[in-house]
Amino acid sequence: MVFLLNLYINSSETAIIALLEKIKSLEEPDSAGIFYNAFIVILDAFVQPFSITILVSLVVLLVLLFFSAMVSGSEIGFFSLGPQHLEKLKQSTSGRSKLILKLLERPKRLLATILIANNFVNVAIVILSTFIVSQWFNLGSFPVLAFIVQVVVITALILLLGEILPKMYASVYPVRFSTSMAGVLNILIKMFYPLSSILVRSTSFLDNRVARKSHVLSRSELSDAIELTAGESTPKEGKKILQGIVKFGDIEVKEIMHSRVDVVALDIEAPYTEVMRLIVESGFSRIPVYKESFDNIQGILYVKDLLPHLEKSEQYQWQELLRDAFFVPENKKINDLLQEFQEKKIHLAIVVDEYGGTSGIITLEDVLEEIVGEITDESDSATEEFIFEKIDNVTYIFEGKTTINDFCKIIDVDDDIFDEIKGDSDSLAGLILELEGKIPEKGKEIRCRNYIFKIEEVDLKRIKRVMVTITEEPDE
Repeated sequence: MVFLLNLYINSSETAIIALLEKIKSLEEPDSAGIFYNAFIVILDAFVQPFSITILVSLVVLLVLLFFSAMVSGSEIGFFSLGPQHLEKLKQSTSGRSKLILKLLERPKRLLATILIANNFVNVAIVILSTFIVSQWFNLGSFPVLAFIVQVVVITALILLLGEILPKMYASVYPVRFSTSMAGVLNILIKMFYPLSSILVRSTSFLDNRVARKSHVLSRSELSDAIELTAGESTPKEGKKILQGIVKFGDIEVKEIMHSRVDVVALDIEAPYTEVMRLIVESGFSRIPVYKESFDNIQGILYVKDLLPHLEKSEQYQWQELLRDAFFVPENKKINDLLQEFQEKKIHLAIVVDEYGGTSGIITLEDVLEEIVGEITDESDSATEEFIFEKIDNVTYIFEGKTTINDFCKIIDVDDDIFDEIKGDSDSLAGLILELEGKIPEKGKEIRCRNYIFKIEEVDLKRIKRVMVTITEEPDE
């Protein structure tokens, strides 16, 4: 690099010394004449005599720049045509309008042809410009100046006249530009068909490969995006609905179902009077019916089916009104379940475990609540669903059967914070059993991260009520 720099300096000094010698030899005494003649000497040193070859080359260069501008603008012109433009072209009887629509039927080939033609023209412009500079200017002794003229100036010329200006014009008047270039591009497509075919096939291959490996946003990324884009003006309820939709496909049936111990069900041998009493007391419109054991579900009794038979005697065979039960596995995703509810037009499903035993039930309302939040209707009582009491901003009392999903919603934290420790548990009581390894006694405090779980009510079989305190620092 140093050697080349010295060579450039030495060559430049030689050229400058030669120029100064010519200027000193001038006989004009006044300064104005010296400057004028010095300019003429420098001009003679750098500029070659104008010839017909240079004139023809300049004309060809202008034609190439114009063609480059038209081809380059065609890319924006054709691919900026919106639905309203295309509709007008379809209604037009013009041959050029039909040709535009025909070219747009194969957009990849059209684009490939435009790129190939534009590159050929730009290469021709560079070669011709270099020839003109070498013929018109004597810059052999000044390589840096020659580089600036041949590369920087020519590149700026191509970008300005062959790219920027025509594309700006084409973006404003796409139909006009496309109409003027449709015939030319039709000829170019036929001319460059072999090259464009190779380019289209290679890009199609790459498109297929990239499509297989294309990045799909994860649900956590979508959730983060909602957090970022939801400003202060975004309603809190709307934000929760969006979050619910994002997480909807990750939730399994067992996470939101009603456990079998909390399900109101009928024995198929129950007398009609017992059926009516249970319906009135529970307030439910659909009741599972079992035989001998809740693991042996026989069907679902719809209260509306009983309405025409309210005056029947105790011997009435209400079992004839049972409808078939719909069974779903515990690990079924609730988005799939929602689709099946819609297809089958039912509102309740029996959840079974891997051994066929009944785990609980799930309703359409339970599924929809994961999107829109708690749904309360006239049949809901103050003690129905999960119960919690907020003591203060950091202290709550929950029922043990409260699902982890609902627990996280209430205290407003991500529902995956306990994923590593909850095991197969889906309720708050199950989480505590995972942490403790046994049913804890009343008053026992279990610490997990920045949460303290204090057992408020418990029996021999399950945890009924838990006080949760949120501390500032996670417990190590």
